[in-house]
Amino acid sequence: MISFSKDTCNDLIALYKTKKISLEGNILKVIKGGDSEFTKYIEEAKQRDNETRRKRLDITKQVQQQNKELIDSQAEREKLMTELQAALLESEKLRDAAVEDLETLQKRTQFELVGLIVKVALGIIGTVAFLTSILYFYVISKGLDAKIIESTWSNLFGILLTNSFSIIGTIMGVKYASGEKR
Repeated sequence: MISFSKDTCNDLIALYKTKKISLEGNILKVIKGGDSEFTKYIEEAKQRDNETRRKRLDITKQVQQQNKELIDSQAEREKLMTELQAALLESEKLRDAAVEDLETLQKRTQFELVGLIVKVALGIIGTVAFLTSILYFYVISKGLDAKIIESTWSNLFGILLTNSFSIIGTIMGVKYASGEKR
């Protein structure tokens, strides 16, 4: 046990009264009390020390609880981020598939339209050629003057052939440029 002189005891009591500073910690367990005023000071210091330790313990528990909650929320946030990234990747895959399907549909529609244009153009060319040929053969069979119709028929067939090759060449070029092999 530790004992203090009367002057030291009075100085410690005065320090507490003037500046509210007192002894703390385990030293209070080994101090031997002197007069009644110093014994009262030591008991009060022990009570204050116990209260201070209890408050510190409560704060420590509170901080530990908050740390545990932060760790739990961090784990939950990481789990959500992982799920969000997986969902983002899945949505990008679906978007890419939809874009590819749309492009395929557009190409198919374009090729169907081109095919229809070719059929109609060739039909018109064939019909005009057929009608012109019938008219030419009619004029020849009747023995009429066929000079104008001959040149018209010749020019018309030349124009029809040129245009039909032009149309077919353009369509084939479009198909080749777009990568379609038909």
